[in-house]
Amino acid sequence: MQDILVLYYSQNGAVKQLAQIIAHGIDSVPGAQARIRTVPKVASVTQTAAPPVPENGAPYVELEDLQQCIGLALGSPTRFGNMAAPMKYFWDGTAGLWMKGALAGKPAAVFTSTSSMHGGQETTLLSMMMPLLHHGMIVLGIPYTEPELTATAGGGTPYGASHVAGAAGDRPISEDERKLAFALGKRLAQTALKLAI
Repeated sequence: MQDILVLYYSQNGAVKQLAQIIAHGIDSVPGAQARIRTVPKVASVTQTAAPPVPENGAPYVELEDLQQCIGLALGSPTRFGNMAAPMKYFWDGTAGLWMKGALAGKPAAVFTSTSSMHGGQETTLLSMMMPLLHHGMIVLGIPYTEPELTATAGGGTPYGASHVAGAAGDRPISEDERKLAFALGKRLAQTALKLAI
């Protein structure tokens, strides 16, 4: 079995749910399995030490997770049209991998959640692509051959999977959003296995 890393940061749970759906898409492909990881929060004034193991949920990511995987799904909530600070902070610490070219040639995909329909989904997805492109990764999107991409009344873009969570963050993931996230995970796994040969 080949590991595909599903790396996310989630504050209210929607991005975590998308990560799990994408992981199911990955796991649906024979020969691939999802390795789910998260990043710790960062403090707004000073850096605070996170416990070495989260109290619950996915373990914290380590640089070895990136080196060992054959593909990556990267997810973050939207923060003013950009990835959240904890995810950016993590990527700022990957220069050692960049210098070695450790991620070059591996496929990657991105996903996000916003509170409103025009809350910056696409710009957040694009912001997450930037470090991946600098690392030499091959960025995948969702093709329009997925019928939900034109049918969705909520999230879902050709740039990656997304969800519109509502102002209170309590809107459930729609069936279209779910199918698109699953399809993205499946496509990532299929591509990663082909490239890993």
